Amino acid sequence: MQNHYAILGVSPGATPEVIKTSYRRKANQYHPDKNPSLDAASRFREIQEAYEVLSDETRRKAYDDNRRRSLIDDPQTVAQDIWKTYLSDVITQ
Repeated sequence: MQNHYAILGVSPGATPEVIKTSYRRKANQYHPDKNPSLDAASRFREIQEAYEVLSDETRRKAYDDNRRRSLIDDPQTVAQDIWKTYLSDVITQ
């Protein structure tokens, strides 16, 4: 499971306005027409997916509930996913 909050660079308590602002900034940064890197298109799709989930109140609640269950049911896998996301952000910046 991808961490949509990490993809957009916002906290789980972020307001819809903060999420939208971060989405616009990240989408502009990774848009394939503006970013020549090979992974720009895939990063752009991840950013779009994260925004689609977090901007919809119902989908965001379901996503948050699933994240909470995952942390309780399988904390090692979740910790590994978070660590991979963190490392990829550090390496690409």
